[in-house]
Amino acid sequence: MFLHAQEVNTARRLLSTATAQHFDLIVIGGGSGGLSCSKRAADLGAKVALIDGVEPTPHGTTWGIGGTCVNVGCIPKKLMHQAALVGKELKTAEAYGWNGINQSAITHDWNVLVQNVNDRIKGNNWVYKVQLNQKKVKYFKAFAEFVDKTTIVVTSADKKKTETVLTASKIVISTGLRPRYPECVGRELGITSDDLFSLPKAPGKTLIVGAGYVALECAGLLAGIKQEVEVLIRSRPLKEFDQDCVKLVMEHLKSTGVKVREGSEVAKVEAVGEKKRVTFTGSGHVEEYDTVIWATGRSPKMASLKLSAANVKLEEQSGKILADEHDRTSTEGIYAIGDVVKGRQELTPLAIQSGKLLADRLFDNSKQTVRFDGIATTVFTPLELSTVGLTEEEAVKKFGSDAIEVYHSHFTPFEFVVPQNKDGEFCYVKAVCLREAPQKVLGLHFVGPNAAEVMQGFAVAFRVGITYSDLELTVAIHPCSAEEFIKLNITKRSGKDPKPQGCCG
Repeated sequence: MFLHAQEVNTARRLLSTATAQHFDLIVIGGGSGGLSCSKRAADLGAKVALIDGVEPTPHGTTWGIGGTCVNVGCIPKKLMHQAALVGKELKTAEAYGWNGINQSAITHDWNVLVQNVNDRIKGNNWVYKVQLNQKKVKYFKAFAEFVDKTTIVVTSADKKKTETVLTASKIVISTGLRPRYPECVGRELGITSDDLFSLPKAPGKTLIVGAGYVALECAGLLAGIKQEVEVLIRSRPLKEFDQDCVKLVMEHLKSTGVKVREGSEVAKVEAVGEKKRVTFTGSGHVEEYDTVIWATGRSPKMASLKLSAANVKLEEQSGKILADEHDRTSTEGIYAIGDVVKGRQELTPLAIQSGKLLADRLFDNSKQTVRFDGIATTVFTPLELSTVGLTEEEAVKKFGSDAIEVYHSHFTPFEFVVPQNKDGEFCYVKAVCLREAPQKVLGLHFVGPNAAEVMQGFAVAFRVGITYSDLELTVAIHPCSAEEFIKLNITKRSGKDPKPQGCCG
């Protein structure tokens, strides 16, 4: 009976293609990649439709156009990270001569922060709509479903559920990822980062389950605004990052008051009034929290797209789309960009560049593709970790330990000196190079304040293939943290102490 109804529905939709709206390009997904691709294609003269609908979380959270980064990812995360840094600066103000700051009277208002952050997000949503309108991109706040490789049925996201048929010879899928929920009893009692940044009240005592950047960033920003935080880590934290750096990041995170529970998992979660009672595996330890946050990774959520109708192939284990270096899927005329593609780093700027360059290839005869190696990224923990290129572990595996030279140094940022900020004990830089002259730089790693600002310029240099000699012969900007890369002169191989001897050493 179900199959018959489905066949009738499909036939009805196919009959309606006579009144379909035709476009040069249909983009499914209004996140960073989809917006970039649709706007660029429109600039190049293409007639473009952009389809974007957000399925509410199990707790009812939804948002506007802009995707994860703008609404529930990078933007609110960075703003709340900044809130935590401001609180930390208040503690050091007196050392710089600022009077009248009563440390015992300092409190934080979660609702003010959430209101201001979400006002900023809504402002971004409005700007994107204006831009699409100006570029004559047809925006559908709706959900997409493939009928065949050139035909899409869109169903409006409002209560009317209005259906419209669209056709195009070129279709781009950029639907991103959504947080995963664990397979445990009571998992629905936990939230994810999709819900965190708009919570109606402060999360209070919080358990964060996960070992990746989302888990650690959330832990750091919540601890920074005076919430009690515990992180549950089943395996190695930040396993894709340089482990010398990760060790320092974790030690510093603990120094901020974040508790770390290792080698265990959540067996079940139970509601006890407004509390969440968590039972852990192994010891069977039980503890109550105000909030439980699942941060155990992200997965595609594309069942409603009916990709099989267009013969778009997925990687079986991850459920992600298989695409080549030109963003072409298994079906001619259908492309995929961003996090939803197997093997791509889950980074907003990568999706943006992928979207722009794809539009250039489709509508401007460009041959330029994205270079997927050597992409810089930053973890916005209380003490930030930024990196580009290979970790020491990756370099050893690829070239062998005898073929690489590792230059490293601990340092104390100049702004930490007067208030005698102990965070300086955790700051560190590392350059992983080939040992043979001219010692090409394979990877750069930085743990310290403003790490992203430091690494961005070095990422440009890394892209063009700098060497250790280039670092050594560059005249430093003094005094600043970025100059620590220029001052590197101690190798791990030497066994010498990498701690600095003075500010001009």
